[in-house]
Amino acid sequence: MYPPGPRIALVDVNSFYVSCERVFDPKLTGVPCVVLSNNDGCVVARSDEAKALGIENGTPWFKLAEAAPRMGLVQRSSNYELYGNLSERVMRLLARFSYFTEIYSIDEAFLHLRGDPEELQSRGREIKKAVLRNTGLPVCVGIGPTKTLSKFANRIAKQNPHMGGVCNLDTMPPGVVETIMSRVPVTGLWGVAGRIGKKLNILGIYTVADLKDADPVMIRSRFSVVLQRTVLELNGIPCVPMESERADKKQMIFSRSFSTPVTTIEEMRQVMSIYAQKAAVRLAKENQLARILTVFAGTSHFNDREHSFPSAAVHLEVPTADPVILTKAAIEAMDAQMTEGIRYARAGVMLTDLSPAGAQPVFDEFVTVHEKRNIGELLGKVTEKYGTTAIGLGLAGLNSSRPDWTMTRKFSSPRYTTEWDELPVVKAS
Repeated sequence: MYPPGPRIALVDVNSFYVSCERVFDPKLTGVPCVVLSNNDGCVVARSDEAKALGIENGTPWFKLAEAAPRMGLVQRSSNYELYGNLSERVMRLLARFSYFTEIYSIDEAFLHLRGDPEELQSRGREIKKAVLRNTGLPVCVGIGPTKTLSKFANRIAKQNPHMGGVCNLDTMPPGVVETIMSRVPVTGLWGVAGRIGKKLNILGIYTVADLKDADPVMIRSRFSVVLQRTVLELNGIPCVPMESERADKKQMIFSRSFSTPVTTIEEMRQVMSIYAQKAAVRLAKENQLARILTVFAGTSHFNDREHSFPSAAVHLEVPTADPVILTKAAIEAMDAQMTEGIRYARAGVMLTDLSPAGAQPVFDEFVTVHEKRNIGELLGKVTEKYGTTAIGLGLAGLNSSRPDWTMTRKFSSPRYTTEWDELPVVKAS
C-alpha cells in the first residue's frame, strides 16, 4: 500500500492529565473525572466517563459544581509538577525504542522505527506494555510512513479497543484504511481546524479520503503549502521531517492569573522575581540566552474601571541567562509602569531574541559573576530536587507563607513524585 522504508510511530498517552491522577489514586479508575484550569476555572481534561456525560472542554467549573455529586463526577486541580515529571519519565522510556525521538507535546512523541510490518506491530505492543508497566500510564501507538498517517493511525487505535491500543497501517488491508478515511470528517485530521474545514467543505472536500484524493497543487494555491504537505503525507510521501527540537523557538513566556488580585508594588516585585528566575532556570536548562525581557500585567477582563499597564521591554546589554540580571530588569521595568492600588489579575515575563549559549564569543568583561558561577543552573538543580519553593533570589526566596496571589488549587492532588513531604505512603496490614 505504502512505499517501503522507515516508519514513524506516534505514541500518545490517553487522557493524559486524568491518567496521571489515576496512577496514584486508583479509586478514580472508571469514575467520571475532570481536571481544571488555573485557579480551578474550567475543564481542560476529561476522562472517557466524563465525556460520556456530555461534559465539554472549556466548561466553567461553577456550572458543574452543584450537579457533580449527583453525576458522580470528581474534579482535580491542575497538578503541573506531577504531570511534567511523569511526562519526562515517559519520554525517557520511549527513547529506548528508537534511535530518533521527537517530543511533540507533554503527552505525545514521534519515534523513528525500522522493520517489517509484523516487527513494528510487535514493537508497538512492547512500547505500550513498557509504558504501562513502568509509569502506570496507558498509551496508544499509531504507526505509518508519515507523521500525518501515524497520527491518523493513533486515532484509529484509540477508537477501536479491539486493536489493543496499537494500529500499524501497513498491517491493515488497503480497502479498510480507505473506508475509515471516508468516514472521518476532514476536521478530524491533524492540523485541519474548523475554519479550514469549512473552506474545504465548500470545495466538496468533506472527509479525510476526499482530501487525500485532492490535487496538491490546487490545495497549495487555495490554502497553503502546509495543507499541501498534509495531502502528500496522506498519500505516503513524507513532507514533515522529524525534529529533535524546535530550532526556531523565538520566545519564552512565564505568565499566570492570580487567585487574589495583586495591588501593591511589593507584591508585584515578588511576582516578577519568581517569574524572571523561572525563566533563567529554563534558559539554563535549554542552553539559551535572551537579549530582550518584557514584563506585562493586566486587570480582569470584567474590570472596566481599571486598566492594564502597557508592556515594557528591556534590551539587555548582552544576551544572558543570569537570574540576577533578569530579576533586576523585570523589577525595574515593572516599577516604571505599575500603578499602586490597581487590582491586577495576571502578569508575566517574556524573553525574546533567544540565541544558543556559546554561539557568539563573549569577552570576560561582559560575563557576570553569577553566570561564571552558573547560578541559573544551580537554581534549576535545587528546585528540581527539592521543589519549586526550596530556593530563590531576593523576594523570590521569601517562603514564610504562601502568597495570597498564587494560583488557587483547591482540589489538587499531592505532588507525589517531586516533593519529599508529599510522597505516597503505603501501609501493610
